[in-house]
Amino acid sequence: MTQTVADAHPLSPQDCLVALMIAVSASDEEVRTAELVKIQNSVNHLPIFADYDIDRMNVMGKTVLDLFSEEDGLDALFGLIRENLPEKLFETAYALACDVAAADGTLQETELRLLEEIRYELDIDRLHAAAIERGARARHVRL
Repeated sequence: MTQTVADAHPLSPQDCLVALMIAVSASDEEVRTAELVKIQNSVNHLPIFADYDIDRMNVMGKTVLDLFSEEDGLDALFGLIRENLPEKLFETAYALACDVAAADGTLQETELRLLEEIRYELDIDRLHAAAIERGARARHVRL
């Protein structure tokens, strides 16, 4: 496997959140502007990112893309997330992932599959997941 910054330095919880958002955006092999804007806005405005080094976003983007180029890269990404993201932030991670998926107004099949995998890997309760998903749809509805 390619050596990434994640191999050399442990990921912060914020790194994990950013990595999942980037993963959702990149899952359909087309990173859309609306998705990037959503990620940037989340990092710039949410309290969880108050002390986050914004320069780490580029590092996390490269890490995710490097992992996605590997055969078992998604499994490796989830391994990193499980090792470095506190359980109390699992629903936050899923909510941010849903917001990125909904940001461009369309949900691609690959995004839906990745969201399903995130729900499974983070053991998000079905009822909680439905509420989070409904909130994301409500925030990103278009006329």
